[in-house]
Amino acid sequence: MTRRPLLRSLVLLALLPFAALAAAPQPALVEGTDYEVIENGVPFAPLKGKVEVVEVFGYTCPHCAHFQPKVSAWAKKNAKTVNFIPMAAPFGGSWQPYAKAFYAAQVLGVADRSHDAMFQALHTDGVLPLRNATPGEIAPFYARYGVDAAKFMAAYDGADVANRVQKAEQFIRRSGVEGTPMLVINGRYRVMGHDFDDVLRIADQLVARERDGKTR
Repeated sequence: MTRRPLLRSLVLLALLPFAALAAAPQPALVEGTDYEVIENGVPFAPLKGKVEVVEVFGYTCPHCAHFQPKVSAWAKKNAKTVNFIPMAAPFGGSWQPYAKAFYAAQVLGVADRSHDAMFQALHTDGVLPLRNATPGEIAPFYARYGVDAAKFMAAYDGADVANRVQKAEQFIRRSGVEGTPMLVINGRYRVMGHDFDDVLRIADQLVARERDGKTR
């Protein structure tokens, strides 16, 4: 008659270390190790009630390709509190065509649907050139999403894309971003970290700090 309560007690005792581990607070953030403060930094596109997280990325960057599944899942999980903004870095050279392609896809309304697939096309399937891509070579990729070549080319070379590229350049410059992938929290912090999981841990804590209105 006493075996079931005893078994239940033993199970609860066995779970106690795991519960304590789950409840353990995250280590305090250290400026200069976990993040850097952006002096006079401002958000890119403030949205009331949400903390802005900009991910500066490049389609040709292999690290960005590896980070994409993790940061995408993180953004979805935090959608209620975070305004997540992917920002293609127009760093010139091989970066520029795909940055312009990303902003063209935004203008054409297919960026969300094509984002993951672009990484796959470049880094897994190898169906797009990593270097010196022309808009004509990129256009067929977006045909999968109902965008014909003429519309893509018009958007790619249009004023709207040029404006978005310029705004991205300005934000990246004033935020001191020099590499990718890079998360910028509310325009105030550049996230550091020693691996992708650590980056997202730090991002979680900085988002909480901004949400709660704590000081730096």
